[in-house]
Amino acid sequence: MNPNLKDLENDFLYHLGYSRSDDLVTLFGDVKFVVTGGSGGRMRKVAEALAEEFHLTEEEKKRIDISRTDRFSFYKVGPVLSVSHGMGVPSISILLHEIIKLLKYANTVDPIIIRIGTCGGVGIEPGTVVISNKVYNAYLKSEHVTVILGKSVVRPVELDQGTAKEIFQCGVDSGFKPLLGGTMCTDDFYEGQARMDGCICEFSQQEQMDYIKKLQQMGIVNIEMECTVLASLCQKTGVKGAIICVSLLDRMKGDQVAISTETYKNYQERPRALLIKYLRKKLQEIQHPFGSR
Repeated sequence: MNPNLKDLENDFLYHLGYSRSDDLVTLFGDVKFVVTGGSGGRMRKVAEALAEEFHLTEEEKKRIDISRTDRFSFYKVGPVLSVSHGMGVPSISILLHEIIKLLKYANTVDPIIIRIGTCGGVGIEPGTVVISNKVYNAYLKSEHVTVILGKSVVRPVELDQGTAKEIFQCGVDSGFKPLLGGTMCTDDFYEGQARMDGCICEFSQQEQMDYIKKLQQMGIVNIEMECTVLASLCQKTGVKGAIICVSLLDRMKGDQVAISTETYKNYQERPRALLIKYLRKKLQEIQHPFGSR
């Protein structure tokens, strides 16, 4: 989408540590999926789970960490990249700009970017896995707003509905019930998400509940901090995007994430398990060698 790139002698993807002068076709040309999530540890666990799922040899497992910087953790397991995106729209925006360019330079064919993570639920039980089918910004509009050259630029946000439905179907017979629903993106964990437990709060509990009920009436079932820019950049560049998040609490019942470490670990397993089931299905459909490992 950027005509300026062709005039660059080289394009250094600073935060990933790779550049166009690398043999990106050989390194990444086989990539079919990019899986991204907030923390480096989470994405390392995804990579390790994929390595087990695809029966990598011990020697192959030693080569899955392809990180070149400490900005984002970066792993490659066969046709799947597992990379952290940090926290919030600014961080994941940086990653997506560079990942999408890398995919283009590597001549990948129809890659899909899937974010997995945690979220706050709106009227849903903790542990519910939400597959986003519509996204909203903090103004409760289905658009992404960014500032370019001192001006607000509004871009549409659309996730690939076919991918969302396929992921949902993969979870129907799981031990937990997946849910297709709307997701709201905010720029903040506390005030931006109508929490009353930050270091500042200038609204009443009644105002908070009126707001959260409004979200529910709009079909919003969860809140996180990355969905709008992922949907916007994927739509703008023609890359399929999807989001799978597990709810850690119901915001209609409180603000604090007060669950045990054991419960938290159990919940975090759910998006990963659903993701791996979906990846296995898709790789088998295209008769990819890793799908039959």
